[in-house]
Amino acid sequence: MDIISQLQDQVNTVAALAFNTFGALQRDAPPVRLSPNYPEPPPNPTDDAAEAPNTSEQPKLLGAGLVKAAKQFDALVAALPLSDGGEEAQLKRIAELQAENDAVGQELQRQLEAAEKELKQVQELFGQATDNCLNLKKPD
Repeated sequence: MDIISQLQDQVNTVAALAFNTFGALQRDAPPVRLSPNYPEPPPNPTDDAAEAPNTSEQPKLLGAGLVKAAKQFDALVAALPLSDGGEEAQLKRIAELQAENDAVGQELQRQLEAAEKELKQVQELFGQATDNCLNLKKPD
């Protein structure tokens, strides 16, 4: 897999981890009193110790996974090849590649035209052969 595809996969991984992290934190956060003017929030319906998620450890684990994925992304970015010579060199290389692409395209076009010509000849010969077979004539 090329480096760009790996970067795209890693961005998707980071996004999924962030989404899941924020969702889990929002879902599992205990109710908090907004102000002394508001009544005490109702207790969580899952206050059983067996069912309640470990809210003190879960953010640390989720955060560690997110940081690990971000570091892997940074490592992939660091593995990208450096551009030599700046923007001018890149534009020159793009022009060279474009010229090479044009030359290859012209060669392919010539080959396509030759193949079409040969196909036409084969079709004519095939037509003559079928006519000869249908007419039961001997070939000339």
